[in-house]
Amino acid sequence: MTTFRITILGAASAKPSASRHHTSQLVNHSEQYFLVDAGEGVQSRMMKVGVNPMKLSAVFISHLHGDHIFGLFPMISSLGLMGRKLPLHIYAPRPFDEILAYHIRYFDTALPYEIIWHEVHTTAHELLYENNLLEVWSVPLRHRVPTAGFLFREKPAGKNVRKEAIEEYGLGIAQITAAKRGEDVVLSDGRTITNDMLTYIPWEPRSYAYLSDTNYSGKAVALVRGVDLLYHEATYADNMRADAKARGHATTLQAARAAVESGAQRLIIGHFSSRYKDESVLVEECRTLFPESYIAEEYKSFDIPMKRLQP
Repeated sequence: MTTFRITILGAASAKPSASRHHTSQLVNHSEQYFLVDAGEGVQSRMMKVGVNPMKLSAVFISHLHGDHIFGLFPMISSLGLMGRKLPLHIYAPRPFDEILAYHIRYFDTALPYEIIWHEVHTTAHELLYENNLLEVWSVPLRHRVPTAGFLFREKPAGKNVRKEAIEEYGLGIAQITAAKRGEDVVLSDGRTITNDMLTYIPWEPRSYAYLSDTNYSGKAVALVRGVDLLYHEATYADNMRADAKARGHATTLQAARAAVESGAQRLIIGHFSSRYKDESVLVEECRTLFPESYIAEEYKSFDIPMKRLQP
């Protein structure tokens, strides 16, 4: 079974506490690891959940506020000390290139691996990354500085040929291969069997959306519609809606509204203000509107199960 797991490494907003670290998450898809934001101390928290930073395939940075990026540069140095050879791909808005250049100039002048920066255009919904199983898209957000969320979406599974169709039509290997490619099949008697009569998709693609930091955004909600698991910041309880708007953040009920309107299956809330010592009051407020709401509890993992489709 293909893994699709999100592990919370930090869920604090700008001010950390003894029990909350700055925002960062680890996405594991098919044992390919992606870091989403990199709050202070992120490399040690990765190790605590049993993931060596050397395993990272790519890093996605939503915006250039310190609580989302200050952990990246020590990790860059550590990867050099560990002897990384593979390039590290980092997706981040401008002027990340300038910040990275200063770091390399003063701290890591002789890294044994290449850092490849990809600019994230925070006003565009663009494909940033893909492999043979997964795509990662940018999602424009509404914050005080240019900010983008990220949509991790599986590619559709390849087609399977129905066993009963193989028997009924006496399909050979070449015909089965053609059907898997999506082609219709011509039988020896001249009949054409359409592809939809022969094949089915075995698994429904899964998806995860990361929306932080942001005011409520109807545009972002529309772009992640149908998502299985949604992370949406909820810095404040809903009685602080005016403060949230002024500071480019969202409240509990705004996060819950995003979950409802996107058709999400589950909601994770995080990026909590340090004023809240007990996050349960925030998630309970979310649950009045969206019952499947959960706290971004640090070191906790959320799995997205595979959804088998009937042939």
